[in-house]
Amino acid sequence: MQPDTEIQGFYLCKEKHLRKTRTGELFVDVVLSDSTGTVGAKIWQNVNKLSQRFEKGDAVAVRGRTEIFQEKNQILINRINKATEARYARYGFKPEKLVLSSPYNPEKMWSSIGEVINKIENPFLKKLIWQLYKKHKKRLITMPASLSMHYTYRSGYLEHVLSMSRIAIPFARHYKADVDLLISGVLLHGIGKLVEFTDSMIPEFSDRGSFLGHSVLSRDMVVNEARKIKNFPSELLLQVEHLIVTHEGGFRSGYDYRGKTKEALLLQVLDSLDAKMSVLKKLLSEDIEQGKWTNKRNYFGTSFYKNETKESD
Repeated sequence: MQPDTEIQGFYLCKEKHLRKTRTGELFVDVVLSDSTGTVGAKIWQNVNKLSQRFEKGDAVAVRGRTEIFQEKNQILINRINKATEARYARYGFKPEKLVLSSPYNPEKMWSSIGEVINKIENPFLKKLIWQLYKKHKKRLITMPASLSMHYTYRSGYLEHVLSMSRIAIPFARHYKADVDLLISGVLLHGIGKLVEFTDSMIPEFSDRGSFLGHSVLSRDMVVNEARKIKNFPSELLLQVEHLIVTHEGGFRSGYDYRGKTKEALLLQVLDSLDAKMSVLKKLLSEDIEQGKWTNKRNYFGTSFYKNETKESD
């Protein structure tokens, strides 16, 4: 962005605040972002009219002029509307361009997960997973895996469970565990994040998510769906419930819901391993420390060697 330049484009409204100047005049203080970064913006004219056209979390179509304020670029907005694909697709608007997204194509990941589900031999588990996934496909292909920890970007949930699925099968076979049961745990343990997170471009914790957490919500969703399947074995459902409610437990002392099956222990390890590798990947990509080692002020509390080997697809 160059100063004193007319701009128009699509952004994500990360923050919106109605404020007053020292003389009592209303203005709107806004923070806009896309996949390249963030910029501050102001609305000084037609404040009441323009303020009603969008909310925090909306994708917006913006027209305005850039200026320098306190040595930083900002946009003086003169036109703004909530952007939808129905209205703005012909102008090149795509929501996924506004936020950090998985490097992998979500539709291809969806197809890969479908292949995993189709290989499940147990007909009850296969039907249970397909019913939940097909019912919620629209959200599942865009939802992050978490809001602050691992796979925090758009389509991160699909990337997370697909990554886990690919290592779960050899794990299960090596330790002579039930492959179908472990894969079911992988694909269902976080399904409750559909309720835990709000459905917006900038997801937040919902009230139910804050009160109950995704493990409880996942269990509820799975139990309710299993009841719609005729003669679903109660013992099998109990095993799946156990996988879900214990997947976060690990070996932490004082945690009530510890894994009591081979599959539950494997799911805990897989989930923790894949989440930590996602955090490490982000840490290495964002580190600006000079030299061969990262800064030690991070989630792991230690420095990591910066291996220059490129990741393969």
